[in-house]
Amino acid sequence: MTTILWLRRDLRRGHHPALTAAVAGDQRVLPLFVIDPALWDTCGPVRRGWLAATLRATDSAYDGRLCLRIGDPADVLPRLVREVGASAVHVTGESTPWGARRDRRARDVLRRQGIGWVATGTPYAVTPGTVRNQSGAPYQVFGAFARAWRLALTAPADTLADGWHHWAEAASDPAATTMLDHAIDHCPVALPEAGEHAAERRWRTFLRDRLDGYAGNRDRPDLAGTSQLSPWLKVGAIHPAQLLADLPEGGGPDIERLVDELVWREFYADVLHHNPHSAWHDLRPALRSLAYDDSSDALTAWQTGHTGYPIVDAGMRQLAATGWMHNRIRMLTASFLTKDLHVWWPADARFFLQQLLDADIASNNQGWQWVAGTGTDPAPYFRVFNPVTQAKRFDPQGDYVRRWIPELAHLGGPQVHEPWRVADGYAHGYPERIVDHAVERREALARYDAARRSTNPPRQQ
Repeated sequence: MTTILWLRRDLRRGHHPALTAAVAGDQRVLPLFVIDPALWDTCGPVRRGWLAATLRATDSAYDGRLCLRIGDPADVLPRLVREVGASAVHVTGESTPWGARRDRRARDVLRRQGIGWVATGTPYAVTPGTVRNQSGAPYQVFGAFARAWRLALTAPADTLADGWHHWAEAASDPAATTMLDHAIDHCPVALPEAGEHAAERRWRTFLRDRLDGYAGNRDRPDLAGTSQLSPWLKVGAIHPAQLLADLPEGGGPDIERLVDELVWREFYADVLHHNPHSAWHDLRPALRSLAYDDSSDALTAWQTGHTGYPIVDAGMRQLAATGWMHNRIRMLTASFLTKDLHVWWPADARFFLQQLLDADIASNNQGWQWVAGTGTDPAPYFRVFNPVTQAKRFDPQGDYVRRWIPELAHLGGPQVHEPWRVADGYAHGYPERIVDHAVERREALARYDAARRSTNPPRQQ
């Protein structure tokens, strides 16, 4: 018998519960990826390039047997089932609003034709929706969720041996191959090495060279203090359960902090699972009347890294050049846009989704809401990041800023963070500040206070 393994956010061969389930009973397996135009056409050239490179690596991992098709999966899957005589379609479970809707449509079509649908595992160490409090309700804040998540965590199940070679075969759509080539050739950033083997090498390097000191170094954008595995986690080239299983026994602050960062990813997936509307709308209803500005000039300055605040501009230029941004800088740039420029978060969350290799709707959009004050942060309106004090704390010698802003390379040490205080700070064309942070901080707090006190109905979202 033949089964189809429909790959999505699980683009690897090892440590793959859905693949293990698909080969049970010595089935022949057809690995499949469906390029859905509804997603492909909207995800931007950086994400398309990274996905295409990952699919190339995945095809190699599956001995060149990965079948690529184009179209709506609800149409593609029934045709392919008939073509290869498949008895079932196996998938890794999905929890995002869009992915869950897609899967329901495909599953219902297949079941009407008598074709089995088997979902095994998820892209997370703990399935979103399963961690609940004693009353059965989902957790609202990270700390309580993290404690319950640790209790729910189980050891990963045994996985399929790499020696499996009983693949079914079906020709890929030639247009799909052309699409991958085009996406890689036209990706605006230099792509890192894709695939599960690259992810595993990066992870081993982190464990050997960077785990010690992680708790203190992870917030420093001037240091190579993080794993930078998020792009591989996004596409499922490596699974968080693999990372957790590899951590040394005994704990310690570095390991605990690393686990916390993985739990944040799982927490945001859980929040989105329980609150699908929060993908693009404010999670906290109390702030839905918050006043925002609409300035295309300010937005353009932010997007292109020309706000006049070096740490903010360095982050945006790093994003444009590499498709990645340090997490501390993501928070800083998001805070600047939402609280210094008073721009509502969804349009800018979309911008990040277009630019990031690791663009993940749960982590990205819930993270934006946490910073903006409309999400899970229990005291959101008090937190307004000061770009200068943050820069001096986390980039103390200015090395990160100078790396990405050549107009300020002539300024030594921490003075690079305040070019307006240096006689020749603007000598090489760096722009002056577009706003005064102290003024805009007061304005942001006033707007938050007004929104919390408002009895007006929320604006339309």
